[in-house]
Amino acid sequence: MLGCPTMDGLLSTVQQYVSTETLVALTVLSIVFFVGSLIAIPFILVRLPADFFDIRVPRPWMEDHHPVLRVMGHLVKNVVGAIFLFAGFLMLFLPGQGILTMLIGISMLDFPGKRKVEAKLIGQPAVLHALNGMREKFGKPPLIIAPDP
Repeated sequence: MLGCPTMDGLLSTVQQYVSTETLVALTVLSIVFFVGSLIAIPFILVRLPADFFDIRVPRPWMEDHHPVLRVMGHLVKNVVGAIFLFAGFLMLFLPGQGILTMLIGISMLDFPGKRKVEAKLIGQPAVLHALNGMREKFGKPPLIIAPDP
């Protein structure tokens, strides 16, 4: 397939607009995101408590810490969440678990109404089934979602 005239023409056309170095960088980034998501997603999902996405359960974070540490912690958590969200978006076009990575990014970000957005996304039958299937492989209980009001 490498010597295929159609592939050679396609590669030539792409290289007119994007440099070879950029293509190599995107390929390496794609591989890193793919391998990273295969490791990070299960690592994070199996450590979440079963009621993490239940909006009826309060989710305090760093309440007992010094205010400066709490602000720094929230800042770091939001930056990491934004990175996961961006990486998940890229994984929609590159290899990787884009939707799950975006969900983790959203769950790390702080914004008004976030818990309801999370519950709506996680409550989708296909998403919930995939997450609970992954948790089951590691012997964790299924995620609990609050029933619709």
